[in-house]
Amino acid sequence: MMHVLVVDDSATVRQAFSMLLAGKFSVDTAADPIIAERKILKQRPDVVVLDLQMPRMDGFSFLRQIMSRDPLPVVICSSAAARGSETAMRALEEGAVDVIGKPPMGVREFIAEGAVMITDTLRAAAQARMRKTMPLVARHPVDVILPAAAPSVSGATDRIVAVGASTGGTEALRQIIEALPPNAPGMVVVQHMPEGFTAAFAKRLNSLSRVEVKEAANGDVISAGRVLIAPGSHHLLVRRHGSRYFAQLSDGALVSRHRPSVDVLFRSVAQSAGANALGIILTGMGDDGAQGLAEMYAAGAPTIAQDEATSVIFGMPKEAILRGAVTSVLPLHHIPPAILRLT
Repeated sequence: MMHVLVVDDSATVRQAFSMLLAGKFSVDTAADPIIAERKILKQRPDVVVLDLQMPRMDGFSFLRQIMSRDPLPVVICSSAAARGSETAMRALEEGAVDVIGKPPMGVREFIAEGAVMITDTLRAAAQARMRKTMPLVARHPVDVILPAAAPSVSGATDRIVAVGASTGGTEALRQIIEALPPNAPGMVVVQHMPEGFTAAFAKRLNSLSRVEVKEAANGDVISAGRVLIAPGSHHLLVRRHGSRYFAQLSDGALVSRHRPSVDVLFRSVAQSAGANALGIILTGMGDDGAQGLAEMYAAGAPTIAQDEATSVIFGMPKEAILRGAVTSVLPLHHIPPAILRLT
């Protein structure tokens, strides 16, 4: 049975997690990182659920200690990482697999109501391939940043790139988007994240990149040098009007257990752009995006899956490969140049 260690100074939170996870996982708790460290040495957990604001040692210090010494999958659950918080982005950059924004009030109810989401998050985190973290640099070395692409002279509608990712995708997307030149083809992205987090994620990427990165809004034009991130809790679709592509948001039902769903994005791109698009599926658990990528492939679009060696979780790329929806399987660092080559 999967073993989960909950590290939080709130007895209410520890009790609520213990009740929620009982029967599904083996659960242990610790009131602070010092106690947690002793318990980890005694029994290594499959996943650590970590608060950030605690006595004796703060959560960030403990996260860095775990990631630099003997990496474990860590899911942050903290009110300090609430909706739209830069703290959440920092936690992911420091090595956390995922972030759950804990409300300051009504925590017990939040945990009970979010049972499916929390359970899915922990199961995904347990499958993550962990590596020791390196100091974060603001941008790739100069020799990795891609030069500007040659301007198109065909007169045809611009090509667009559609990308889907889940667990581990925030770091994968950072590496891809930072490497792009200012005139890279327009890109639309679904990253499984809660509502509010995607705006902070887009803002962070925008500060690090040479392309414009923003959370998508209805009617946004998809154009060269621009990356649109699907807002949490909204599906992102691509619509075509004449020779231009536009973003359309929908708050429809969950698809493949997600909203936003990669399948929804890819299906709309297959219908609107056909062979004039490139589809990319990155690290993540489950099969969201596999069917949609197959539809892009059938419409004539080249498609890429991130390889197993560089994926935190190989689930989503593997499912797409098994369905015969992928034309190329590439390590993460080969994907940015492939974007320019195939568009």
